[in-house]
Amino acid sequence: MPSDTNIRRCVAGDEAALALVGQATFLQTFAGVLAGDAIVAHCADAHAPARYRAWLADPACALWLVEAEPGRAPVGYMVVSPADLPLPDATPGDLEIKRIYLLDRWRGGGLGGHLVSLAKAHAADCGARRLLLGVYAHNAAAIGFYQRAGFQALGTRRFSVGGQDYDDTIMGVAIASSALTP
Repeated sequence: MPSDTNIRRCVAGDEAALALVGQATFLQTFAGVLAGDAIVAHCADAHAPARYRAWLADPACALWLVEAEPGRAPVGYMVVSPADLPLPDATPGDLEIKRIYLLDRWRGGGLGGHLVSLAKAHAADCGARRLLLGVYAHNAAAIGFYQRAGFQALGTRRFSVGGQDYDDTIMGVAIASSALTP
C-alpha cells in the first residue's frame, strides 16, 4: 500500500466523505459514456449521504475509506454488503463488493488490490461462500483488474441510469472460510 495513503474502517459521520468520493469517481468514470444530466441525477440519489449513512448503520455492511496523507482527504472507498445480484445460485452466504472506487490519481499503485484483499479477508471472517460484484460490461480495465484478483464472470444484470439501460458483468470468487484455513 502506498505510504501516502491510509485505509480505515468507516464510522458514523463518514457519510459526507463517502458521498463526495462516490460522486467524483462516478463522474470521472462515466463522463463521456453517460449523459451529463443522467450522471448528476444518478449521483444525487445513489451517492447521497443518506445512502451511505444507511450502510454505516447496517451491521451487515462494512465500509472502508482511503485517505491521502498528509491531511486525510478522502480519495477512495469500498462497501461490502450482503449480495443482491440476480444469480440463480445466489445464497445468503454470498457477500458483494457493492462499490469500490478510487480517484484516478490513486489508481495503479496497489490500493485497489489492497481493498480487494480486505474484502476477501472480511468475507472469510464472515464465513461467506463467495464474494461477488457487478462491473460495467464495457469497462475492460476494471474487468481485467478483477480477473487478476481471481474473479470470474458468472452472469449479467441490467441497470438503469437516466432512463437508459446498461449491462453489468457479475463476477465472483470463492472464499475459503477462515475457520477452515490453518
